[in-house]
Amino acid sequence: MARMGRPGLSAEQKAEAWARWRGGESLSDIGRALGKHAGSVHGVVAARGGIAPAERRRSHLALTLAEREEISRGLATGASIRGIAANLNRAPSTLSREINRHDARGTYRASLADCQAWDRAHRPKPCRLATRPQLRMAVARKLALDWSPEQIAGWLRVRYPDNSDMQISHETIYRSLFVQAHGVLKKELMKHLRSRRMMRRSRLASTEGQPRGQIIDAVSIRERPAEAEDRAIPGHWEGDLLSGAKNSHIATLVERHSRYTMLVKVDGKDTASVVGAVSREIRALPRELWRSLTWDRGSEMASHKAFTVATDVKVYFCDPQSPWQRGTNENTNRLLRQYFPKGTDLSGFSQADLDAIAQRLNQRPRRTFGFHNPVDKLMATVASTG
Repeated sequence: MARMGRPGLSAEQKAEAWARWRGGESLSDIGRALGKHAGSVHGVVAARGGIAPAERRRSHLALTLAEREEISRGLATGASIRGIAANLNRAPSTLSREINRHDARGTYRASLADCQAWDRAHRPKPCRLATRPQLRMAVARKLALDWSPEQIAGWLRVRYPDNSDMQISHETIYRSLFVQAHGVLKKELMKHLRSRRMMRRSRLASTEGQPRGQIIDAVSIRERPAEAEDRAIPGHWEGDLLSGAKNSHIATLVERHSRYTMLVKVDGKDTASVVGAVSREIRALPRELWRSLTWDRGSEMASHKAFTVATDVKVYFCDPQSPWQRGTNENTNRLLRQYFPKGTDLSGFSQADLDAIAQRLNQRPRRTFGFHNPVDKLMATVASTG
């Protein structure tokens, strides 16, 4: 049975997560720094579309904690409200409202009043598009025509040069799209953005040091041994990541000869997490069952050299955008969607859960084996070669 939920982030951890996100770090890097799953960080960041909340500050007009302590001391000594107000250089009406709000059962406590005032002040400022229907409709129409927020903002300045109510910055348009809690622009309009991103990334975010699209010193699938291609002997595997909600993933491994499947829990999509977890799992199997691994061009296998050193298993890579070259793994991932529907948070499954699901899949009879199952096929082959 899958474990439900996971511990969330504290207020301090959220603040650090946002600081690191603004600094351009990836979700996996932030998760490792905080000792949290990347999915937990994703939940915090995605809730605001990747746009960090503004830092809260007290108004210079608001009563300070020191002033509230002076009010508390004055009330305790029986001083009048006018007298306390005069000492603080505040209007008596200000103190009267303060005491009426926070004087529970005739006792005014400065620290409690200060906390309550801070919480009460936390109310969202109305979004500009929410208060200007005509502007909102103009922005929505142009987004539907595939205009970028920058183009829309520039066009509005030209079209309405003397009407500030019909002008808006491109960043505000992005905020209205990505922070869906504002509820002013329909989420469907996001598909018209050229980047197709669901979250705003920091300008400092970089892929430097994170190989994408091209794996350094990758060995092509065309150099894979012929015995792997014709499925003659066991030990040649195909691998990939199955993705779920909240930036969660599991690694799927399928043996080409028997279609035997292994599912591996990973802490993130980064290469260190994936390579470490897959290496750990495969070393638990007999050595004759590991001869090669075929993967796609995803950066999660960028550290393939470290994987080969740890396991003595050579890694071969498919051609770009050629998933059919890992057809066995692609078909298996489709079967696995019965257990992991799209939108499932995969981080809630333990390794024991994944092993149980893999076992169910491996015990299904396959027509290609005369309705024997992958376990029977693999064990029979190992026995005949042993």
